Amino acid sequence: MPRLAPAQARQQSPTLAFLAGAIIGILGGMIGLGGAEFRLPLLISLFGFAALQAIIMNKAMSLIVVITALPARLVAVPLTEVSPYLYIVLNLLAGSLIGAWIGAHWATKLKSRTLFRLIAVLLVVIAALLFVTHFFPTEPLQLPVELRTALGVVAGVLIGIVAALMGVAGGELLIPTIILLFGTDIKIAGSLSLAVSLPTMLVAFARFSRDKSFSVLAGNKPFLISMTLGSITGTVVGGLLLGLVPSLVLIPLLVLLLILSSVKVWSHDGPERGKT
Repeated sequence: MPRLAPAQARQQSPTLAFLAGAIIGILGGMIGLGGAEFRLPLLISLFGFAALQAIIMNKAMSLIVVITALPARLVAVPLTEVSPYLYIVLNLLAGSLIGAWIGAHWATKLKSRTLFRLIAVLLVVIAALLFVTHFFPTEPLQLPVELRTALGVVAGVLIGIVAALMGVAGGELLIPTIILLFGTDIKIAGSLSLAVSLPTMLVAFARFSRDKSFSVLAGNKPFLISMTLGSITGTVVGGLLLGLVPSLVLIPLLVLLLILSSVKVWSHDGPERGKT
């Protein structure tokens, strides 16, 4: 059977999109993330989307995955346990909403080649953060309330920018930030990160909707639905497998995968912005 070109792969094989989404979802679910940081390189390298189109597709899938994760999260961590920490959500949102708009605006203005290279650098940053947060214990910072609040806003801006530029929910950045700045346990931090991610993604999505590349969603509905369903399925399966593979084995493999993806994206010679 002849090898499909990237555009043909996404148009002719919803099964491939579902399987790719499921594999990525499993990888993310096994470490408690949605897997969007692993999905973005696939959208670029395997399925041949232009940089901005890949970001928009990834953002749409991330948004749906977060919305579907909310009910399960509320069962695991009831709202009564989270509500005392809502000030953290407001603190981070004060920055992340601004950052999301800025990041999405930049993404719509940058050339595709520049975006590819920026994404490649951010993949390395995520890989480093993944490694550090899993193998080096971090103690909460003891800071005055005023300074902690200011750092929360600054961190929110940076996280909003990165999440918009990569089309991710930002949990891989939000959770360690919440633990480090505010000293919550990881279960509470996970729920708070979803509460910050959802409105932050909606702001980025609103900015993306003003660009012509937003039409990629309407033009690739079967692909979008298939890969999203695969991502949700994989995330659930990965969550059930959580802890099955030792972190000492899993995390270095995922870090290596992100670095290899970064190299691939950096050298990628894909279509220009807005073309498929």
